[in-house]
Amino acid sequence: MRVRYSFSSRRTGRLENIRKQKQEFPKVIEKLIKFSDIILEILDARFIQETRNIEIEKYIKNQGKGLIFVINKTDLISKNKMNKKDLNDFSPYVFVSSKTRRGSKDLRDKIKIESKKIKEPIDKSGKITIGIIGYPNTGKSSLINMLIGRKKAGTGAEAGYTKGVQKLKLTSEILLIDSPGVIPKKEYSSVEQPKISKQTKIGGRSFSQVKEPELVIASIMKEFKGVIEKYYKIKSKNNSEILIEELGKRKGFLKKGGEIDEDKTARFILKEWQEGKIKIL
Repeated sequence: MRVRYSFSSRRTGRLENIRKQKQEFPKVIEKLIKFSDIILEILDARFIQETRNIEIEKYIKNQGKGLIFVINKTDLISKNKMNKKDLNDFSPYVFVSSKTRRGSKDLRDKIKIESKKIKEPIDKSGKITIGIIGYPNTGKSSLINMLIGRKKAGTGAEAGYTKGVQKLKLTSEILLIDSPGVIPKKEYSSVEQPKISKQTKIGGRSFSQVKEPELVIASIMKEFKGVIEKYYKIKSKNNSEILIEELGKRKGFLKKGGEIDEDKTARFILKEWQEGKIKIL
């Protein structure tokens, strides 16, 4: 079985690299799964189902590997706002926040429990290898740094920061392998607005890359009514145009002639959204 994926690049204007690496990254992910005993799939607590990669999950299970679902960024959404139905589809799972370190012990304990079930580790030295996968910007590298207690994995606010596989030691008996974020090929698009909005909303596409940021803001406001308005203290009756106009005035984001720079304002909102400043509370 051959699984193919697209991924998110860190910088604008790297479409040629994306086309080339569409072929390279599947091999990286397949190798990671092949040489791991257990896989951690990192999910965004705000978008649990949307950041799952069902194709990869099926591939992992077909390979007979263990799989732990790690629900990260729990600091960005209150539990009563979380869709409990999303949690009925899979187990085991652990709630964490790599930013506040919430759930760190729970995750380490779960890894140790699952590791004891491995009779014949892949690594010839007997160490248990834990592969880490996830959608871009779900916080894989930050989570690794939380687990090992010091900054070893490179992190960045923009989607696709991790450029390649990184192998790190969790304990004397457990190794962690980080990997670049991937978007399922069927969900990747540079022209279909619904897919672009979804990728930007959940951080798979950077605020600096999206062509029509105003449409993404409208999509977020439709799904999370009142959240952005509450953060900026602007009454817009859930109208994205009014919100962008008012915030643009407040921030002084103006074009020549005094018109509001809607593009700059919308990208500013998306930047704060992707950085986790706007919380779903």
